[in-house]
Amino acid sequence: MKKALALALMLGLGLYAAACGDGGRAAADTAIKTAETALTAVQSDATAYVPDQFKGVQDALAAVKDTFAKGEFQAALTAAQELPAKIDALKDAAEAKRAELKTSWTDLSAGLPTMVQQIQARVDTLSKSRRLPKDVTKEQFEGAKAGLETLKTTWTEATGAFEGGNLVGAVERAQAVKAKAAEIMTMLGMQAAGAPK
Repeated sequence: MKKALALALMLGLGLYAAACGDGGRAAADTAIKTAETALTAVQSDATAYVPDQFKGVQDALAAVKDTFAKGEFQAALTAAQELPAKIDALKDAAEAKRAELKTSWTDLSAGLPTMVQQIQARVDTLSKSRRLPKDVTKEQFEGAKAGLETLKTTWTEATGAFEGGNLVGAVERAQAVKAKAAEIMTMLGMQAAGAPK
């Protein structure tokens, strides 16, 4: 990708040198189209993982096109020459974020089911007991039972998001499950064994 962008940029510079008669219009147009193609190629991942950075590059491209539309071809070409590096950085940032989210999901999905099972076991045990432990009030116990159902629903949503390719949504829901599970365990006087980080 980087070599292709560099080659396209060199082509654009060559056209600029050869197109003295049009004030650099052809060269600027080529550079802009090259940047548009490169940005489209990374758009899917970039909008999913680094949307703010994508918008920044998108705005930069729009500004270049606006400059070109005003007939300021040399200025447009100069600005367009900066876009390939920005697009490469955008691509790298998206890949890094995706890798980070995959690692988070792997960690969370390994530990959260165990936490939910521990809570379920504790709730089942307390439900069969005649009396609650001294450190667990009836209100806490009822809240923990309700929270457990929420946990199960949210975890199902998290796994569904992951299977559907929505890595961002999957991790967000899994983190919500982790936080709620920790809260419920505290309510029930439990300590998590093997809780995800």
